[in-house]
Amino acid sequence: MSEKKKGQGLPPVVRGLICVAIGIVLWFIPAPAGVSAPAWGLLAVFVATIAGFILQPMPIGAIAILACTLLPLLGIMKAGEALAGFSNTTIWLIVSAFMFAEGFIKTGLGKRISYALLARFGSSTLRVAYVMSAADFCIAPFTPSNTARGGGIIYPIVRSVVNAVGAEPGKEENRRTGAFLMFSAYAAVITSACIFLTGASNNVLCNTLAQEVFGTSISWGSWFAACIVPGLLLTIATPYLLYRLIDPEQKKMPETQQLARRELHEMGPMSGKEKILCTIFVLALILWATGSIHHIDSAFVALMGLSAMLVTRVLDWSDITRQHGAWDVLVWMGVLVNMAAYLSKLGLMKWFADVMAAKFGGMEWMTMLVVLCLVYTFAHYLLASNSAHIMALFAAFATILVAAGAPVLGVLILLGALCNSASFLTHYGCGVTPIFFGAGFMGQGQWWKIGFLVTVMHVVVWLGIGLPWMKLLGMF
Repeated sequence: MSEKKKGQGLPPVVRGLICVAIGIVLWFIPAPAGVSAPAWGLLAVFVATIAGFILQPMPIGAIAILACTLLPLLGIMKAGEALAGFSNTTIWLIVSAFMFAEGFIKTGLGKRISYALLARFGSSTLRVAYVMSAADFCIAPFTPSNTARGGGIIYPIVRSVVNAVGAEPGKEENRRTGAFLMFSAYAAVITSACIFLTGASNNVLCNTLAQEVFGTSISWGSWFAACIVPGLLLTIATPYLLYRLIDPEQKKMPETQQLARRELHEMGPMSGKEKILCTIFVLALILWATGSIHHIDSAFVALMGLSAMLVTRVLDWSDITRQHGAWDVLVWMGVLVNMAAYLSKLGLMKWFADVMAAKFGGMEWMTMLVVLCLVYTFAHYLLASNSAHIMALFAAFATILVAAGAPVLGVLILLGALCNSASFLTHYGCGVTPIFFGAGFMGQGQWWKIGFLVTVMHVVVWLGIGLPWMKLLGMF
């Protein structure tokens, strides 16, 4: 299912009119007591923009440009204020990391890592699933686009494996084997996204909102430290759960190792550019992990890596300009992050937190945390984008919990991780989901059933293991 078809089957014009109507209705509703007129007007534009992200009457970058244009025209912000979000360093971290992903794809290093692991460990169906998890784990720190990593590297490999075992969509022979391999490869992409701050663009968006709304920065090392234990547990448990739920017909897969060895042979020895990229890869990872020591901003580490790739000709400028996804992210994130920041500056978030805190009055914050985490996660049924999920709910839910007494850092990381886990719920859960669902080995009903069970397991692990682990680290 394509990105455009995720939007409820309505014509684009109708979807656009719905978004406009939402904004107009909110605009003309009198602002509640304690909320200024500019804050309420900004909220109207913000909510209409989020609705546009969900319904997608136009590309989200175009929607963001329209919203940015409206802000000064409606007298909500000055022109310079409306454009201030584009100076945010975290946004440039995402743009640079997209270029890392292009390097992995262009040089073939991503495929080489994956096939090397398959050649060594891919002797059974379950082991292949774990190999795909290991491969994605290695690549995820440098590819914050699930779509680029899953669609450009992981999907082509697992598709080759599926073909090697004779599984084809629409045929009963080895259908469950194909379904297991596809879903487990998808699970590898999503689970790795939970572990690394740079594993998904929505994670970095969480950090940006944390800076703008709470004045707190989530370092790469803090996110990794908080998520590595529950994340690794989920990396181990998710393929096994899928193996039990789907029960693939084929348990042993000697063909996979043969395929991987053949592909590696055809690729030949590592090229010079692969070796250069590997060196840049390792150095950037070290710098990100030791940020608390040298205090070099994560965005500038990524820009240093990108500069090194350009100087060494691993990438050329045409590769950079072709990365439409990166520039699209730059546009919409720059606009939305700025709007979210001004909602906080104008006092709307504080007002919302006060109202919700009063409604939850008397409830201990830990109980509130569990309840709101459940609501926050399963609200993803209504969303087709992790970034839209973050923009719509992250700051609001975090504000409520922090106002109730919950620690800021722990709340921010937990909500960020749960957004990724919620991607399992539907066949349109995030940008990469339709790629694996579109392989045709599972129907919508089966995908939703299995996705629900996987999501429940993820929530249990994040709350049952993640919370105590973060408490041990001093985050709760």
